Amino acid sequence: MASIFGLILIVAVLGGAGVLYVFSYYGRDLPDYTQLANYDPPTVTRVHAGDGRLLAEYATEKRVYVPIQAIPLRILHAFLSAEDKNFYQHAGIDPLSVARAMVTNLANLGKSRRPVGASTITQQVAKNFLLTNEVSIERKIKEAILALRIEHAFTKERILDLYLNEIYLGFGSYGVAAAALNYFNKSLDELTIAEAAYLAALPKAPNNYHPIRRSEAAIARRNWVIGRMLEDGRISAEDAEAAWATPLEVHQSDPTEIVQADYFVEEVRRELAQVYGDAALYQGGLSVRTTLDPRLQKIAERTLRDGLVAYDRRHGWRGPVTTLDMSDPEGEPGFWREALAGVEPPGGMSPWSLAVVLSLDEAQAAIGLADGREAHIPMAELAWARPWLKGQKVGEKPKQPGDVLAPGDVVMVEPVISADKEKPYEPDAYGLRQIPDINGALVALDPHTGRILAMSGGFSFEQSQFNRATQAYRQPGSAFKPFVYLAGLDSGFTPATIILDAPFVVDQGAGLGKWKPANYTKKFYGPTPMRIGIERSRNLMTVRLAQTIGMEKVVDYAQRFGVIDDMPPLLSMALGAGETTLLRLTTAYAMLVNGGRRIQPTMIDRIQDRLGATVYRHDKRACPDCLPTFWAGQATPELPDEREQVADPGSTYQVVSMLQGVVERGTGRRIRSVGKPLAGKTGTTNNSTDTWFMGFSPDLAVGVFIGFDDPISLGRKETGSSVSAPVFRDFMAGALENHPAVPFRIPEGLRLVRLNVDTGRLARPGDKKVILEAFKPGTVPSGEQLVIDGGYNPLTGEAPSGTSGLY
Repeated sequence: MASIFGLILIVAVLGGAGVLYVFSYYGRDLPDYTQLANYDPPTVTRVHAGDGRLLAEYATEKRVYVPIQAIPLRILHAFLSAEDKNFYQHAGIDPLSVARAMVTNLANLGKSRRPVGASTITQQVAKNFLLTNEVSIERKIKEAILALRIEHAFTKERILDLYLNEIYLGFGSYGVAAAALNYFNKSLDELTIAEAAYLAALPKAPNNYHPIRRSEAAIARRNWVIGRMLEDGRISAEDAEAAWATPLEVHQSDPTEIVQADYFVEEVRRELAQVYGDAALYQGGLSVRTTLDPRLQKIAERTLRDGLVAYDRRHGWRGPVTTLDMSDPEGEPGFWREALAGVEPPGGMSPWSLAVVLSLDEAQAAIGLADGREAHIPMAELAWARPWLKGQKVGEKPKQPGDVLAPGDVVMVEPVISADKEKPYEPDAYGLRQIPDINGALVALDPHTGRILAMSGGFSFEQSQFNRATQAYRQPGSAFKPFVYLAGLDSGFTPATIILDAPFVVDQGAGLGKWKPANYTKKFYGPTPMRIGIERSRNLMTVRLAQTIGMEKVVDYAQRFGVIDDMPPLLSMALGAGETTLLRLTTAYAMLVNGGRRIQPTMIDRIQDRLGATVYRHDKRACPDCLPTFWAGQATPELPDEREQVADPGSTYQVVSMLQGVVERGTGRRIRSVGKPLAGKTGTTNNSTDTWFMGFSPDLAVGVFIGFDDPISLGRKETGSSVSAPVFRDFMAGALENHPAVPFRIPEGLRLVRLNVDTGRLARPGDKKVILEAFKPGTVPSGEQLVIDGGYNPLTGEAPSGTSGLY
């Protein structure tokens, strides 16, 4: 007996020593398991519009993270029964499961079967996070060692949290929450016992239990899990019977409604990546609430595209996408279908489609569509397609379809109903379309907060990802003039101040020649009130005012309003010769209508991390009275106005009033049809290279820029008034539809006086063109009128800086 006991003792000692040796040998250089303490599984970052609708998702893995505290017990029970029923009893390794697996594997020797595992959930965490999927004894030993260490370092809840949010369950689903959505279109708390059991059946091999391709195996595995849950006492017999009887039905997740705002979303993505880095963007599970208003964005996209197409059609037809050989050697009808299917659609063509011209007669062009149908283009839909000529000119108006198209031409088309509402076309009528060569942008923002409500950076994001609202630096032209006039008003002048509109010549120095600015009309108008200068966009009056107050002051205002940084103090800059972006200029105009208070444009209201904690908020003002979770009759919280005052409120209102005159009587008259109080300014650069319309209502600032990406002339007589203003008008008509007319807010201290708009003098009985002009105290005109001629300042008697060479 003693010898047997001694033998057992020796074997035990040797076995223990062997285990210690194995643990010591394989325990060296293992991955650092403590990193799991701070591990957050990669989850989806979601970007939402201002109304909560989804704009975009960014992720390396489509995982939805759910804390273990929020995972229903039904899900936990299913996975524990299927994967590790002794999870809460073992220390990382389940000896009984290991013994059972050893017996099974010994019995399967020589049968070419994959070894059966006995991995606990903790071991699976060790494998998934720290090891590879290699099938070997060495890996299993390392897995066991790490499992023991993990159990020693972390709570059971933390281990389950890691497991259920990391595990891959097929259908592109990482984690149980994503799987519930992808398989059943349900949240975790909506899953039935049968559905929870099916998900718990997947960890070993999701493809082996595919619910459609391998439905029998999937149901068998699911039913096995249900049986384990019954055996473990986690469900009742009645629940098990009902679950077994339930068919396995997959319901794909509902298509997510995504608001289309490609340029805006890409700008948000760039900002997030720059501030937080790619790791946080694609793996951090951020929730980003943006400022975008989907209704306004839709209007912005539509009106900008319509405006670009309208300009493009005025300047002619540039020809088909390509031309197909319509001679069929085999004489088969419909042979064109295969040829058309091989044509690569141009980027940015959506929502139009490709078609090939089949034949022509005097009334229409017969076309074949990409879906195989045949249709026609009426002659009325070809009338615009004059041939494009160099210099944005056009040839003769077409008289028949053959003047525009030829058989085999592949063109872009769009379904149409009629050229006018009274006489519809025959069925299957299409209109001829072409992607504009020209491009542009539109920005709309809240002038009180800087929140960007809509942004379209071009005709098509698919065609060009270059954002012309934020990345294109272009000359603003006359759209810069309001800041020259604002500087003049802050210098003591008034909207009724008389400025000389007459020839102006500056000698620029040796070899540089003379600078001779001129009005667009090439005419001179003599002494004219300041208001007329901005309403009619008079260049000579603007230059004389800038010369009088000094370009240093104009430079200061350009910088204060964020239009141009480090602008050189040259007189040409007063006419918008510097370069800026549409977003910067729109923000500057917003600061005019908000009373001269600084705002910072923003696309993001708030960012929350994966746990819901706010990590960024655009509005940083403290509001302790905003904290109550319910209303109990308390007063509405009042937030302090912390915006910096960058200009005198009275002066900015005077500019707003003059810009309202631009719409009512000046270069922006076509905006009047909106029928709401609006103000704004056209902008056109030399040779009509850049066209702008910048403007606002009392609570919405909008900017429109249109021009070629490679700056060339838009053509004779094309200006901000003809190109950009119609886009502004149509946007405002849609944006303000069903909104009451709100007048511009007049700051305290101003006096409204009846004035003759043409003379700048107090109105007299019988005067026809009379307006209410705003004056600061002590500046109402009476008697003699001083004239600004570009020489001495009539208010101070000082000579302007840099007057050398002035004629």
